[in-house]
Amino acid sequence: MFIEVIKSKIHKVTVSEANLQYMGSITIDEDLMDAANIIENEKVQIVNVNNGERLETYVIKAERGSGTICLNGPAARKAAVGDIIIIISYALLDANEAKSFKPNIIFPDTATNKLI
Repeated sequence: MFIEVIKSKIHKVTVSEANLQYMGSITIDEDLMDAANIIENEKVQIVNVNNGERLETYVIKAERGSGTICLNGPAARKAAVGDIIIIISYALLDANEAKSFKPNIIFPDTATNKLI
């Protein structure tokens, strides 16, 4: 049996951009992606702390060290620049493996979206 568990979490970053005209996704600073073990095109859940919105999308790399967190396309309607969000990815694991699995959870500086 497989169960879905949290694999990675970027806990509380600030939306720095919203691009309604882009075709969709979230753009994340590559430093944050590496630290949280999230890869380009991976499916993620976005939770908006400011308004309670939740959505699923996929990840695009932003320039390393830029601090960019940009919601693109329809996702741009779910958060405003300045909102605090949490980014979560999940993995399917065998139930026994899941018991000892440790997710990558990072806590960036919300003022800069950079690693502390």
